[in-house]
Amino acid sequence: MAARFKTSYPGVFYREAKRIGRKGTEKVYYVVFKKNGKTIEEKAGRQYSDAMTPARASSYRSARIEGKKPSRKELREIEEERKAREQGKWTIKRLYEEYEKTRPANKSLSTDKSRYNRYLKKPFGNKEPSELIPLEIDRLRINLLKKRSPQTVKHVLNLLTWIINFGVKKGLCEGIGFHIQKPTVNNIKTEDLSQSQLEKLLLAIEEDKDIQTGNLMRLALYTGMRKGELFNLRWEDIDFERGFLNIRDPKGGRDQIIPLNEGARGVLKHHPREKSLYVFPGRFGSKRATVTVSANRIKEAAGLPEDFRPIHGLRHVYASMLASSGKVDMYTLQRLLTHKDPRMTQRYVHLRDAALKGASDLASDIIKKADEGKNKQDQSKTGGLEHEISG
Repeated sequence: MAARFKTSYPGVFYREAKRIGRKGTEKVYYVVFKKNGKTIEEKAGRQYSDAMTPARASSYRSARIEGKKPSRKELREIEEERKAREQGKWTIKRLYEEYEKTRPANKSLSTDKSRYNRYLKKPFGNKEPSELIPLEIDRLRINLLKKRSPQTVKHVLNLLTWIINFGVKKGLCEGIGFHIQKPTVNNIKTEDLSQSQLEKLLLAIEEDKDIQTGNLMRLALYTGMRKGELFNLRWEDIDFERGFLNIRDPKGGRDQIIPLNEGARGVLKHHPREKSLYVFPGRFGSKRATVTVSANRIKEAAGLPEDFRPIHGLRHVYASMLASSGKVDMYTLQRLLTHKDPRMTQRYVHLRDAALKGASDLASDIIKKADEGKNKQDQSKTGGLEHEISG
């Protein structure tokens, strides 16, 4: 790396380099500044070919700090994208923009946008799907796994797959001709509570001063609703007369209805109604954004395991109780949990199977005892007959 030379302007320095297309050297000016807590060093331009001076470099630096001017790298990307559009090329960036237009504006879209901008835009944004090769996607996967969880990396690569498949389906581009390998994820975590732990939790909820959080946790336990669904719940969603709850924007997609059981009915009937549309409102009656602090306080008071998730874990407790009862089939459980994919419900199959095995063993024990009683009667009759013969 060539030596750095200071200028009289703060954050502006230059290095000497060979002139482009001519003999001799020229100064190449750079700027250094901080943005969002991160130190950024950028090339401002060359002395002759770009007519760059220390003063112009300083002005460039100010514009970059204030966000009034894109970086040279961003300008190149804009130019490349312009050329791609003129040539009719469907790059990953263009495909993502079209893909984004077809998605509903929700949290899932916001997450996808963040993943695209952070992980996919730089390496693949200006490439067409047909230009992608397995090696560069493998490199992305390997590098991300050094810093991110397998689940996050899988989400990123799934997004890339969806963008490409969207383009192929719409007839905008060709496919890639190879499978994008994703990391193996073992994220099936099914929390459960013993009878003693459940009793301690209910006592901790009763003793805690936060009625809103306590009842929210009770309703999660009685219905298996997700945290976001509980935050979205409005009073108009509760049909006390017919006994149903309307689930707004569930993870599986469109609104769904679940039964309002007696436990949930009791919680909601006695729940304090504030001046808000929401059953469990946040500040100033708006939709609640978090329950972490108060829910964790109740969890700790109950002495539950550290890794138990105080809201989502109760959803698993609800599902586990139903599955282990042996009285609920997997399709019914899927409907109650509003799982779009039946594979999500399969994590509880072993509990249902264990309950069925227990019922089967019970039948076996009953028959076995009956068989033993029959044998005793046979022996009694045989003994009596032998006594008569010997007599």
